Amino acid sequence: MLTPDELLTTTRSVRKRLDLTRPVPIELVRECLEIALQAPSGGNEQPWHWIVIADPDLRAQVGEYYRRSTEAYLAARRPADEAGERIKDSAAYLGERMGEVPVLVLGCVTVRVPRMLEGNQAGLWGSLLPAAWSYMLACRTRGLGTAWTTLHLRYEKEVAELLGLPDDVRQGVLIPTAYYTGETFRPGLRRTLAIHEDRW
Repeated sequence: MLTPDELLTTTRSVRKRLDLTRPVPIELVRECLEIALQAPSGGNEQPWHWIVIADPDLRAQVGEYYRRSTEAYLAARRPADEAGERIKDSAAYLGERMGEVPVLVLGCVTVRVPRMLEGNQAGLWGSLLPAAWSYMLACRTRGLGTAWTTLHLRYEKEVAELLGLPDDVRQGVLIPTAYYTGETFRPGLRRTLAIHEDRW
């Protein structure tokens, strides 16, 4: 059993190690989402919606939009170091295979009035992000790998139409979900902690 510290420091973005051949039970995904619903949200409004995409045809169509978006993103990206090259290679791998991932989870929020999308949107998306991260942590404890990505949003309208999303629901994150291959994960390399006490 993972300790809380191990869980928080070894939950990685899984791209190349997603098992594309092993089915993921929808009940397991639902279990992880039930845990995600315990996350905090502004005013306890819980504005989130979760689209669980398991249908092969729909996954393939979302995957195609994701592939196109990934190609455009990577064409404009110039990694500065070896770590950046690895991430680019990993992103390209997932870009080609997103439609093959057993389950895609699309985290969305209800936008009650258009002005919610103006200016600083921290309050809006701050009600989705903790729940999505809680989902990813719950998946990790159950042997599932995930990755946080928003690259599909270049085609947000097309994906919304494909999945029948209402006009007042906006997409925030796409989370590929699959069992992962290999044994485990270790903490990632991070920059030196930057703390500013009292003032910058």
